[in-house]
Amino acid sequence: MQSQHWSTPRGDPIGLAGLYALLWIGFAPTLAAVLAWVRFVEGRSLASIGLTAPAPLKIFLRGLAVGFGTVALVVVAIWMAGGMQATGLGQAWRSPVSLLHIGLLLLSFMSQASVEEVIFRGWMLSVVARKTNVAVAVLLVSLAFCFLHFSPHQPPRVMLGTFLFSLLACAWALRTGNIWGVMGWHAGWNWLLATGFELPVTGMDAHLPALLVPLRPQGLDTLTGGAQGPEGSYLCSVFLVAAIAWIQWRKTRGAQNFSPTSR
Repeated sequence: MQSQHWSTPRGDPIGLAGLYALLWIGFAPTLAAVLAWVRFVEGRSLASIGLTAPAPLKIFLRGLAVGFGTVALVVVAIWMAGGMQATGLGQAWRSPVSLLHIGLLLLSFMSQASVEEVIFRGWMLSVVARKTNVAVAVLLVSLAFCFLHFSPHQPPRVMLGTFLFSLLACAWALRTGNIWGVMGWHAGWNWLLATGFELPVTGMDAHLPALLVPLRPQGLDTLTGGAQGPEGSYLCSVFLVAAIAWIQWRKTRGAQNFSPTSR
């Protein structure tokens, strides 16, 4: 991508075109390769990696809505703690071109998030669990997810947030018995964070006016997330821990579980 001026030498996307390139060029072929590997090399059904449910679209859309709500909750919590300052209201609505790009980014983040969930919480979780156990699989998958999102000079709190994000995604998939919901949640989280507030998502900027409220970070990076965006805030980590605890509590009350060792 660097030769096309879409990314920096460090691999970060340059502008909106770079973000589109990142979300599509690398992810779509990877999805095709993983699905083909599972089906024709491993000889397993796609249901064995969590692509099973009676109403997948409904579950995905429900997860998408939860993604919108949860990331908005994190952003509002940071704002209420004094880490954000509002500078306007819904400026994207004044620009049809911006709205078009925001819509295209929704499709793009749906693709990117779905591919990551298929790879990590679907395929990798099932493969490692079959060779070890579920607990080890969750740990190794989350470490691999951190490695994918690693960037030099990131403070430890950013990697902690990424690790907790993966733990929550694993817990969700295991709790519900499929990855459709967590695919939607991941997509909704990334999209609204990138387009709703003019804030970075995983350190990347969409370069678009805010769909909801443009916010400017103020205060310590530990509160605002700094260059990483709200995902680097300790309040985001607190939310992720609480969400993991809630899912585990629900699990103890009796729930369908995704068996990563099934065929």
